[in-house]
Amino acid sequence: MTTFVFESPLGFVRVSGDDNGVSVISCTDIPTQGTASKIDSIDLVAEPVQEAVRQLQDYFAGSRQSFDFPLNPSGTAFQQTVWKALLDVPFGTTLSYLALTRRIGDEKAIRAVAAANGRNPLWIVVPCHRIIGSDGSLTGYAGGLWRKQWLLEHEGAFARSSQLSLF
Repeated sequence: MTTFVFESPLGFVRVSGDDNGVSVISCTDIPTQGTASKIDSIDLVAEPVQEAVRQLQDYFAGSRQSFDFPLNPSGTAFQQTVWKALLDVPFGTTLSYLALTRRIGDEKAIRAVAAANGRNPLWIVVPCHRIIGSDGSLTGYAGGLWRKQWLLEHEGAFARSSQLSLF
């Protein structure tokens, strides 16, 4: 597995993966955190990692709304189900945890869905930041609520309140 780190408006983005796909995308304020295997030249990392870096840079520049590089996250079958459902939440929109749980088909699993959402290893690409509280609050975000707010504003989700789906 190879890792590449680049600077973004939200901090340092760490992208890790191999030829099978990208398995981790995270953000930190500290450029060296968790980057023992960081490679300084983009040409030396696996092709899916290179493509992820290019597409994420385009996203931050405002010229990309979706991603199409191979993903290879590790997780339980239930987590994979939740992460797949997150991929169906369009750019510029939000969805409540309850609505996400209903999409998965088990309203009683709301806590498990929230926990899986919080363990999403593919920051931004699997858009867990688009999931909000039923009251419209920006509840929980592993990267910090300020990053979640920035991402939603960047995507225009707050400006498109008519697309806010709470139920």
